[in-house]
Amino acid sequence: MAKPIYVADVTLFDGRAVKRRQGVLFGSEGIAWVGPHARSPREARSAREVEGAGRTLLPGLIDTHVHLQFDGGSDFEKESKELTTAGFAAVKAAVNAKRNLDAGVTTVRDLGGMGGASIDVAKAVAAGLIPGPRILASGHALTVTGGHGHNVAFAREVDGVDAMRRAVREEIRHGATTIKLIATGGVLTPGIPESFTAFTSEELEAAVREAHQRDHPVAAHAIGADGIRAAVLAGVDSVEHCNQLTPATAREMATQGTFRSPTICAIRGILDHPDEVPEYAVEKAARIEADSKKSHRTALGAGVRHVCGTDAGTPFNPHGNAAQELLHMIDWGMRPLDALRAATATGAELLRLDDVGTIDAGKRADLVLVDGDPVDDPRALLGRKRVWLGGVSV
Repeated sequence: MAKPIYVADVTLFDGRAVKRRQGVLFGSEGIAWVGPHARSPREARSAREVEGAGRTLLPGLIDTHVHLQFDGGSDFEKESKELTTAGFAAVKAAVNAKRNLDAGVTTVRDLGGMGGASIDVAKAVAAGLIPGPRILASGHALTVTGGHGHNVAFAREVDGVDAMRRAVREEIRHGATTIKLIATGGVLTPGIPESFTAFTSEELEAAVREAHQRDHPVAAHAIGADGIRAAVLAGVDSVEHCNQLTPATAREMATQGTFRSPTICAIRGILDHPDEVPEYAVEKAARIEADSKKSHRTALGAGVRHVCGTDAGTPFNPHGNAAQELLHMIDWGMRPLDALRAATATGAELLRLDDVGTIDAGKRADLVLVDGDPVDDPRALLGRKRVWLGGVSV
């Protein structure tokens, strides 16, 4: 058995608050002790010490919205057509999983891909066959016939309440650990308005009921105001993008405990490269940019809980982009401490994971050590870092 590790005299963000001059003792069996460095236990003396002065130790970051089978190239639709086999999709997913891990992202939720490729990669990571973060995968996203994503590899077309129940059951049977519903149009599907409402309330409610009976969280892709509200009232766990949020729906989200994942990296990736991304996508992203910023402020004011979701794999939005998403969330009005919580403790709560997200004795040792203090200077998250997954250095 490898010697335990003791991070000494470190600034600690434990998923809730910042504490100075702390010590953390951990190993492959989990976090053994957390407390003031001056009171470190006897076991710390025989551990392998890592200097923590001038650094901050955080829980491993959690990205609640990625597409592991996509690399972040300029044309999402074109890249999808290259996913001709599940084997090729799985190889791409494995490579992108490792990119997340190298960036300090120790848990991801894959919200749509070809067949069961990401599910298989999740199983391979869990079995220790390949390196990567913990992966919760949805299998196919569910969309209406001709809806957003119908033209790419990650969506399955479903119509009607009975068909929705069957689709959710089948995705779970195939190994999905979360369910993705496409409740509105989207930016990356040509010829479809980005904000039109897709599923009926009855269809959404049926999907949520089926998933929740099996204790699986449900994410809803929703851009337009009506689609957002329908998804919230149906009881989804998180709204992805949530670009045209009204004050009334924000209050409803806060009351129900619905999480919001703004995926700002996806918008910026498109708008920052207008000459390389397909014109239709640039036009759509430009139309919702102002609404997105306004919705972010509305949600913060209403007390809606936020998670960190990058939508990695979309144009110029590479995997391992969680730190950049936090910087965007802060730039748009979120306090740095709240942004860090979104990417750690709150993300774990959304995904129903009780062993990660905070640094406490008994928890899994998914940890990231960065230079500086990301509360005082959030850009510290972009710099050099050391990452442990399950107590093992990566």
